[in-house]
Formats: sequence, structure tokens, C-alpha cells
Amino acid sequence: MINILSKEIYNKIAAGEVVDRPYSVVKELVENAIDAGASEITVEIEGGGKKKVRVTDNGKGISKEDLPRAYLPHATSKLKTAEDLFTVATLGFRGEALASIAAVSRMKIVSKTAEGNAYSLSSGGGLLGEVTEAAGANGTEVTVEDLFFNTPARLKFLKSDTQEEGEVSNMMARFLLSRPKIAFNYYVNGKLKYRSFGDGLDSALAAVYGAETVGKCYEISAEKHGIRIYGYLGNQNFSKPNRSYQSLFVNGRYVVNQTVGAAVTNAYGAYLMKRQYPFFVLFLDVPAEIVDVNVHPTKADVRFADNQIIYGCVYSVVSAVLDGNSKALEYLVSNKTEKGAVQEEIPLPKAEVRSTFPELKPQPQMSYEAAKKELAFDVSPVGGRTPAPRLFASDEPFTMKVNSPKPKEQEQDAFEENRAFLLEQEKKKQEKIDPATLAYKGELFRTFLIYEIGDDAYFIDQHAAHERLIYNRLVARTSSREQVSQPMLLPFVLSVNAEEYAFLVRQLPLLRELGFEVEEFGGTSLKVSAVPVDLQNIDLDAFFGEVLRSMETLNGIKLTDLLKDKLASAACKAAVKGGEFLTDDEAKSLITQMDGDMGLRCPHGRPVAVKMKKSELEKLFKRIV
Repeated sequence: MINILSKEIYNKIAAGEVVDRPYSVVKELVENAIDAGASEITVEIEGGGKKKVRVTDNGKGISKEDLPRAYLPHATSKLKTAEDLFTVATLGFRGEALASIAAVSRMKIVSKTAEGNAYSLSSGGGLLGEVTEAAGANGTEVTVEDLFFNTPARLKFLKSDTQEEGEVSNMMARFLLSRPKIAFNYYVNGKLKYRSFGDGLDSALAAVYGAETVGKCYEISAEKHGIRIYGYLGNQNFSKPNRSYQSLFVNGRYVVNQTVGAAVTNAYGAYLMKRQYPFFVLFLDVPAEIVDVNVHPTKADVRFADNQIIYGCVYSVVSAVLDGNSKALEYLVSNKTEKGAVQEEIPLPKAEVRSTFPELKPQPQMSYEAAKKELAFDVSPVGGRTPAPRLFASDEPFTMKVNSPKPKEQEQDAFEENRAFLLEQEKKKQEKIDPATLAYKGELFRTFLIYEIGDDAYFIDQHAAHERLIYNRLVARTSSREQVSQPMLLPFVLSVNAEEYAFLVRQLPLLRELGFEVEEFGGTSLKVSAVPVDLQNIDLDAFFGEVLRSMETLNGIKLTDLLKDKLASAACKAAVKGGEFLTDDEAKSLITQMDGDMGLRCPHGRPVAVKMKKSELEKLFKRIV
């Protein structure tokens, strides 16, 4: 028997496609505000967006007659014909978003057009109330409360408030960047998190990543083969520990696209160290006919008619800027005048720097034939693509450079290596010597300490030994929860992006257990006031960088082990180095702390001590055969 689903059921099914988390609600409401022509948008969330989401804009508003229609499925002001699906320049979900959100929440819309009065309409789980007159300024205010209150199965799969807040904050950062001419205010639990004033991309970049970021980037603007590429690229010395600092906008919409991502990453290949990633905020404006925005349910990716041309354009622009060749002068904004001539760059105070990007506008419509001619590719009658003999009509033949993917390395972290070593040592008797019986004979190369007992000599690697001792103390204190902290003379402030901030906030209890005094410090910053006493000289930038590099792959790793692995690296940095001079008393103290254990290894598996018998030396000198 085939059943016809009720409106209540099919709206909830649609909601599952459009609204999966609080960030989806914020995304759809903000995109609707942008599409309504708003120049000021305020977003407020509480309880990670689960308790409340409110989006207020000064756009064109919704008339009294249209308010009930706004809640209906398949109702939109953005489409009229099927062809509009493939050339649409608006952002919202085109007729599904408000109805889907209303079906799984308590929603209220207050709206006023320039010509009329303000009116309000509420909904509870998709059931509409009455349209009533209300007080309000021009524009629309949408309030969504108790998300998924009537779908408990969906509610229980939501993440913690902090995690959901992090996803919303990460998305809001992209809105600030993608619409630099719109003023945004973003509040979390009543506290201002982001604010931009709609005065340009450089200002938006500073609002999201800090004012110092602008000075570490190249500002570019290029046009190749009908494709406009502009935005900011981190310079050769400015990289990040993960990909969360990479933003790509295609025709004004944020997407994650492998073709563009590979082009940028490969262009940076010669400049980045292992496990470092480029920083970029890039915009691509392409003719609507050569990009399909309907390949992903949430429009999170796009499909290009010819990936090779997109790759080639992006790669050639980015590599030219990084390599500093003659073409870079055409792409760097600071080297252009209004007439296109090169001028000497004059440094300006940061407060006076203003982006030269024109206001972001929808890409002018270009016919498919014109797009083909510009991009130099042909299309077969049945819709398949037949490449032209040359990809670019005006350039030399282009050879696409792609780094072959390497097999994923199976890396065992230092903590696991250390644990395996300790288990092995428990199975066999370790060589231990009473430190009092060892005679200190001096040092070699300011790296190896020499001890003698009977006919045996021991060479101790001072760095490996000290590193092992520091690590043992850290692990012991962590296990017994007796970690001792050392207050810092000046607190260390760590500024991260929204995604990293949410990750670190979840780890605060464990970080404190390890001996770090860390607290939230406003916006997306954290303040470190004390460190473990054994790590007084720790490089906090490097330590947190190591932790954040593992953020993307953390799901399959026990966090305690990962952080102990990072502490092992920190212990390495804090230990006495090879080449540093130790006094006799310091050398004797080290062997005493080792308790004469010559079987120790550093946390990374290297031996601490090497034993050499007198007979071995005599053989080297041919004293015995």
C-alpha cells in the first residue's frame, strides 16, 4: 500500500535535507538577508544556536500579504523558471529553507517594507498563527527557538553547545569575508564575537583574523580567460597548521573545491614545510554557464565545465605571485594604478590601508557561446566536452602540474612508542648501576658525558637523558593529578579562528590537568597564565601549533595520548641541548636523577646511554686481537 504523506511529515523530511544543525539555520537566514539587499545584518545565538537564533537585517522586508507564503514549501522570490536554477545569483535554499526551519522549531518573523507597516507571524512546529501588527524598523527579524524540539531523534545527535557554536562562528567568519560591503554584528550568548563595518575586504580580514594578518598577505586581482581571481594570499613565510584558514568563494558563495584547493597547494609546494598549509581568502568570479552550483545539497561545492582551465588559471596566478616573476606585477594590487601602470609601493599605516577591490557584484551574464570562446573549449551536441587543441588561446600551451598523492604514512606517536618501550623493559631486567659507583671522566663535544666503572665506560647523551627525565615527571604528575604550574611574568595570548577556538575550549579541562592555566580571553582568543613547572622555557606558539595540526584527524586518536605526545615534543625543547656546557656538579646530578638506569630511552625512542668495554677500545688500538 502506498501512503500519501501529510504536510507535517514531508516538511520534516525536507528539514532533514536543509537543516541538520544550528549553523544550517544561521546560514539560510543570513543568506536570505543578503538576498534581500541588506547592508546591515545582526546575528545572535544562544546555547550554540539550539536554544535561540535571531537574524535581523535592514533589507527590503516582507509584505503583510507575503508573510504566510514565506512559511510555505516551494515558495520563493528568487526563481521564476527552471532555467533560473542554472543562472541564479542568489544564495538561499530557493523555497525550502524557511518552511524547513519552521517545521522543526518555534519561529517568529517580524518584517516591514519601506512602504508598509511592520507585521509579525509566528509558527510552532510548522503550525501558523495569525498575522498581527507589530513594531519594527525596515527589514526583517527572524527568531528561531528550541530547534528540533519536536524531533528528539535529531536533537540527541547534536554536538555540545561549544561545538555547535564553533561551527556557527566559523561560518559567520566566512560571511564577513564574502560580503565585505555588508556590516555584520555577531553575538554569542550576549557577547560580541565579530563585528565588521562594511568598509572593505581588508577591514573584514582584520575583523576575522586580526589586523596583523593583512600585512602578511599579498592582495591580488587578476583576470584570465574570462575568470576573475582576487583576494588575499599568505606570503611565503605565513602558513597555518591546518586548512581551516582557507576560504574560497565562487561567485560570492563559500565552497570547498578540490580543483582550486589543489592548484593553490601545489603553487605553494616549494615554500611550505611538512604539515603546514597555505593561508588564503580567494574569490573566483566565473560565467554562470560554466559552473554548476546544484551538485551539492547544501551548495558546499560546485562543478566546473572544465576543471583543467580553472586549475591552470589559479595555479598560474598564485605561482607567479609567490615566485615573484614579471607576471606578478600585473596581479599584485599594490603595484597597480588606475591606468594599470606599475608604481612604487609606499607603505601606509595599517589604519589607513583600504582595499582597492570594487564592491562584490553578481557576475555579469555571459552567453554559453561567449564563455566557450573566452575559455577556448568546445561542447559536443550531446553535452559532453571536447577539449580544444590548446587550453588557452592567448598563452603558450599549458602543462598541468599536479603532485601525485602519497600513501598516507602510518605514524606512531611518540607516546605510543614510549609506552611500547616501557612494556618491553618490564619483560626483561634493565641494567641499573649505583650512581655512587660511577666515576665522572668529563664530556665529549659538549654533548656526551663520560662515566667509568671497572672495565666499562658509559657515554650519556645529555639531551636525551634530560628529555627523558622531564617527560617522566610530566607523565607521573599528570597521572597522579599533581602537576605543578609556574606562573608566567607576562600572559601568553593565543589568537585562533572560530573552529580552532571551539576545539581548544573543549580541551581546557585536560590542558589544566596537564599544568597549563588557560582561560577564554574574549572573541576567539585564549590566555595562558601558567605552564607546567618542568616546561618553563616551552615555546607556546610551537606547542599549540602542534596540537592544532592534529585537529582535523583527532576523531580517531585518544586526546590524552595526543597531548602527551605533544608534551614529549615540548620536553625535547625544554631539555638541555647538545653543545651546552654542563658543570661537573650538573653532570653528576643528571646521572643521579637517572638513578643509574642505563636502559633509558628518550620519549622518541633514542638510547640515552651507550656502553663500551675496555676490551673493545683495546681492540680498536690493536692492543689485543
